[in-house]
Amino acid sequence: MNNRLNRKEFIKESAKYAAGISAGFVGLNLIGNKSLQAKAQYEWPFPYTQLDVEAARILGHDAYFTGKGCSYGAFHAIVEQLRDAIGEPYISLPTEIMIYGHGGGVGWGMLCGAINGAAALMCLVCDKATSDVLIHELVGWYTQTAFPTDQSNEYGVNESYGNNKHSQSLPQNSCGSPLCHVSVTEWCNISGFKVSNLERKERCGRLTGDVAAKAVEILNAHFAGTFTPEYTPPETIAACMMCHGKNVFDNVASKSECQQCHGDPHTETAVEREEPLPADYSLNQNYPNPFNPSTTVSFSVPKSEKITLSIYDINGRHIKTLIDNHYYPAGKHTVQWDGSNAFGQKISSGMYYYHIRAGKFNSTRSMLLVK
Repeated sequence: MNNRLNRKEFIKESAKYAAGISAGFVGLNLIGNKSLQAKAQYEWPFPYTQLDVEAARILGHDAYFTGKGCSYGAFHAIVEQLRDAIGEPYISLPTEIMIYGHGGGVGWGMLCGAINGAAALMCLVCDKATSDVLIHELVGWYTQTAFPTDQSNEYGVNESYGNNKHSQSLPQNSCGSPLCHVSVTEWCNISGFKVSNLERKERCGRLTGDVAAKAVEILNAHFAGTFTPEYTPPETIAACMMCHGKNVFDNVASKSECQQCHGDPHTETAVEREEPLPADYSLNQNYPNPFNPSTTVSFSVPKSEKITLSIYDINGRHIKTLIDNHYYPAGKHTVQWDGSNAFGQKISSGMYYYHIRAGKFNSTRSMLLVK
């Protein structure tokens, strides 16, 4: 009997053999898929539990300095705690998916990466309607908060971080915008540091921790049933919407301050206002006065001017610049001082002076800080 196969028979038998192998692999794949399916039983939103706010602040700062940036830092700071507290699905979740958000999106200066990372986590554990509200609160808080916060500056001074890069208090500023470009640039302007300086990187590291901590604070309150929105949009936003007339609801989609939409604080802008424009320049008495811990200074300009507003002590030594040669449109404006110097350090009780320069207009008034 001839046991040799001709070419046609060989191909036929080989096809059967290959089919058997394929079936075997399909069977293995099905087994593997069932295993994967078993691991994928978690449905969105993912589970959440109460977390440590201050642990998030420290983890966020330290994760920033892994070289993966602010977006990863804020996201990782929260996921890392959830891994310890809950386990899966967080253990299998690669937090590196948020690396792209650094520098406002691979350096494009768009949405601050720390907000991006924290907001992504909020979307992971909340449905859309809920996350919209919580993220709105986080972004609003960001636009009005002076970074780095007192708490993160204290951690830096006390070397409480796991990765201590700079052990001094850093200057603080509130930029009024959620954009990375605006936030970093404004801080560099008031601090005197360059983008490439270690101090700027440390500032963003501390800010990353601050945002992660605030996100945890908001989430903890939401899941405990105690969340109450605190952010109130500035009145200037309503005034800005007026300038769009009938197009407000048809063509405008923004919650930002008007100057962030029509330029920035360094460029002139025209906005229609309900109240009449001031006829002259004025610097008003701060309120409250005496004050502790903060006070508000108001001033008026009859036309767009570059404004500089600075604080001095009784001996004429410079304490802090609240407005540094920025354009302000015609109208009445306010700025708050929290009783700290240019390095974010709280100053002692006593008499202080605030001086404004607006074009050719100069004026000085006194204020009293009591503790």
